[in-house]
Amino acid sequence: MKIRIITLLCILSAGMLTGQLRKWTLEECVRYAEDNNLTIQQFELDLENAEIDKSDAIGNFIPGLNGQLNGGGNKGFTIDPSSNLPTTEAITTANGGVTSTVSLFDGLRNVNQLRRAKMNALANEYRLQNLKDDIRLNVAVAYLQVLSNKETLKVSRAQLAATQQDLERTRAQVEEGVLPEGDLLEVQATAANQEQQIINNENQVLLSRIALAQLLQITDYQNFDIADEDYDVPPSDVLENSPKVIYEKALGWRKDIKFSEINVELAKKDLQIAKGAQSPTLGAFFQYNTRYSSNLLLPDPDNPGGVYTPNFGDQLWILDGISYGAQLNIPFLNGFNTRNNIKRSQIDVRRAELQLEQDKLDLETNVNQAYVDVLNSAKNYEAAVKTLEARELSYDYAKERYEVGLLNAFDFGVAQARVDNAKAEVIRTKYLYIFRIKVIEFYFGLPIALN
Repeated sequence: MKIRIITLLCILSAGMLTGQLRKWTLEECVRYAEDNNLTIQQFELDLENAEIDKSDAIGNFIPGLNGQLNGGGNKGFTIDPSSNLPTTEAITTANGGVTSTVSLFDGLRNVNQLRRAKMNALANEYRLQNLKDDIRLNVAVAYLQVLSNKETLKVSRAQLAATQQDLERTRAQVEEGVLPEGDLLEVQATAANQEQQIINNENQVLLSRIALAQLLQITDYQNFDIADEDYDVPPSDVLENSPKVIYEKALGWRKDIKFSEINVELAKKDLQIAKGAQSPTLGAFFQYNTRYSSNLLLPDPDNPGGVYTPNFGDQLWILDGISYGAQLNIPFLNGFNTRNNIKRSQIDVRRAELQLEQDKLDLETNVNQAYVDVLNSAKNYEAAVKTLEARELSYDYAKERYEVGLLNAFDFGVAQARVDNAKAEVIRTKYLYIFRIKVIEFYFGLPIALN
């Protein structure tokens, strides 16, 4: 253990000395979010409570066992508990006993409560897993947004570098008298606009990093960053399936649906428990008691006609007793409470069934929407790529004309701006397409990962 701690400290120290930030992958972000999210931790506590409730339900089948012990003294008039006769002598008394009770039949309420407790523990597990699924998806969204903003920033910096080369070339041509000074001013204005855009893009990268860090509940924003990797649009076999097939697949594994299904079973179990209150209950008890009195007088077997006071231990054996029995309770009338509780439970069953149907409908709607979105994103991405190719050809032609003086700097700047906008649109549609592919794969039950 000490070796591990020393090794970890060395690694951290080395990282600080080199000034390198840790670059988080998507998988690391998801894993960290699952381990540190406060809501997940709260749901885990709910799951622990559900397990305790299950233990309580099991305990209802175990007979109760309680013991008691009392002791005291009295001076003056009192009733001697050993003889039930009045006395004015000082007396010391003690009594104790053990009582056990057991429920023999309670309308199967204990059985149903145990089954309900087990269902409730499973429901909390589904609820926890569903939250983790949502967090995984939210982390992926935030992660892809950082990637998109970083790629946009990279492109804007490359565009500024190209413009600065054009600026130097234009300045030389202006000095030689080949181009008017107005062209130089146009290129300078383009460069200034691109520098401003870089600042905006840097802010967007920072804001998206902060948003992801907050989602992971990391407060050290300055030392948090993600891995610098380029991702192409991944191929996905899931799109070969129809929305109906994807929906049926999601229906079989989605924890929110399973949570709704088990809520129906919980409501039905509550109805059975409520109906159990109509049944008679039968219980049994067993009790052992003994006592001691300092004034107890018994016939002395060694002295005919004489009496003696047994010692403490002997009295416990002489004065002990056992009682046992059974108790039957039959409900006749309790102010309509049982009947009304049954009606409320029936309503809760119907409400849970309706919620399940609504959740299934919502899931089907979301799957269909996700399927349409991914198809539209594919078309938009393809269109953006074609537009960029056309804009780049137009820009190359404009640049050739500009370099030989057949095109002014303003029109050349317009051609360059169109290329810049087209590149930004390609990046935006690319990462939107990647995200929507991941969403449809998520509904199909595939883990969220960037391959």
